[in-house]
Amino acid sequence: MSSQKPSIPKGTRDFSPAEMVRRNFIFDVIRNVFQVFGYQPIETPAMENLSTLMGKYGEEGDKLLFKILNSGNYLDGLPEAESGMRDAGSRLVHLTRHIAEKGLRYDLTVPFARFVVQHQNDLVFPFKRYQIQPVWRADRPQKGRYREFFQCDVDVIGSNSLLNEVELGQIIDTVFSRLGINVLIRLNNRKVLAGIAEAIGAPDKLTDITVAMDKLDKTGMDKVVDELIERGITYESVEKLQPILTLEGKIKEKFDTLTSFFANSTIGQKGIEEMRIVLQHLKDLDLKNKFDFDITLARGLSYYTGTIIEVKALDAAMGSICGGGRYDDLTGIFGLPGMSGVGISFGADRICDVMSELKLFPETLQAVSRVLFVNFGTEEEKYCLKQLADLRKAGIPAELYPDPSKLKKQMEYANRKNIPFVILVGKDEMEQGQMALKDMRSGEQKICTPGEVKQILSW
Repeated sequence: MSSQKPSIPKGTRDFSPAEMVRRNFIFDVIRNVFQVFGYQPIETPAMENLSTLMGKYGEEGDKLLFKILNSGNYLDGLPEAESGMRDAGSRLVHLTRHIAEKGLRYDLTVPFARFVVQHQNDLVFPFKRYQIQPVWRADRPQKGRYREFFQCDVDVIGSNSLLNEVELGQIIDTVFSRLGINVLIRLNNRKVLAGIAEAIGAPDKLTDITVAMDKLDKTGMDKVVDELIERGITYESVEKLQPILTLEGKIKEKFDTLTSFFANSTIGQKGIEEMRIVLQHLKDLDLKNKFDFDITLARGLSYYTGTIIEVKALDAAMGSICGGGRYDDLTGIFGLPGMSGVGISFGADRICDVMSELKLFPETLQAVSRVLFVNFGTEEEKYCLKQLADLRKAGIPAELYPDPSKLKKQMEYANRKNIPFVILVGKDEMEQGQMALKDMRSGEQKICTPGEVKQILSW
C-alpha cells in the first residue's frame, strides 16, 4: 500500500504547543472580562439543521455555509429536477435540499437565537451569555481569513435598553486594553442606513445599498458606485448618496448633517438619536480607545436592526477583529417574536495574528515545564517521584525524564524544550535529603533542600 502525504484542508491549521499557549492566553483574557461583566457560558453543537442557518446571513452568507451530506446513500430517492429549473443556482438549491439537511455553523449568533427559543423556560431574562467556540465558512483563504476559526461571542437578549450597547463598548475597550492592542471602534446604526435608503428614494434597496457600502474601504468609491448601479439603484439616487458616503468631520457635525438629510425620514432620525445616546455615554466613561461614528459602516449580515459595531487594530494591517450589533427579532424566526438582542464577536484568530505581529504576548508565556528531574535509575526515580508530586501540588509545572538515559541526552531534552531548571539527584543527595538545582540559563548549580527548591521555582 502506497504511503499518503499528510495534509489538512486549505483554510485550516494545526497549532503547536507554543501557539496554543498564546491562543489560550487570549481566550483566558476575554473569558475573564466576560465574566466580570456578568455573562454566563453556553455551548451549542458544531452542526445545526440547515433550516436553522439558511436565510439568516443574506445572499452572500448563504453561499459560504458548509453543508453536510446526509448519512447513508444520500442520493437514494432523489427526485428529478423540477421543470423549468434551467439555471445552475436553482438546481444546486434543489439538490442541496434533498441530500444535505445539516450544516456547520457560520457564526454563534443564529445558534444562540435558536438556543434561546428552545430553552426559554429555563432562562432568566435579560439573558447575558458568552460563548467561545469554532465556526466554519467556505470562504477563500487569505491573510486573516480562515475556513475554520474561533469566535468569542457575548450577547444580551430580552432587553431594548441602549445601555447594553454601552456595556458592550466597555467590554471591547477592556479586552483590547488588557491585550495591549490599540483599536478604533466604529459604530453605526441600521436605522441610519435605512434612513439613507429612504432619503435617496430607494427604500426597497436597503440590502443592495448596504452590501455595496460594506465594500467601500476595500474597493473604493468608483467600484461601489458601479455595484450600486448594477444592483438597480438609479443614477439620481447614487448622486444623492455619494456626499453622504464621503461625509467627514467631528461626530457632532455628522449628526447635524444627517439630521437635515433625514428631514422626511422618521427611521433615520431614530437611528441618529440612538447613536447620540450610545456615544455620549461612552464619551462620559472616558475609555482608553477611540469610538467613532462611521456612516459607511454597514456589516453585511441581514439580521442587524439597530446599532452595528466594528473594531480594527490601529497598528497592524488586518481586517475587523471584533464586530456585532443589535438584532430585534432574530428569535422570531424560531417562533419567539419581540425578543430584542445585541452582541459582539471577538475574532480570536485575527487577534492572535495581530498580537504576534506586534510582539504583544508576555515573554514568560511558555508551554513548558519549569523544571526537569534527571533520571539516574530505579532508586533515584522513587525519590524524585515523591519530590515531583510535591512540586506539582504547589502548582509548579514539573516533569521527570522517563528513562535513565545518558545525562547529555536528558540535558539536551531540557534545552530543546526551553525548560529553565534541571534537578539532579544522586545517592549523596538522597542520603542528605537534598537536590542539586541547575539554572539552565546561567549554568549555575547549587545544593538545595526541597523547601528551597520550591521557593526558587515559585518565583
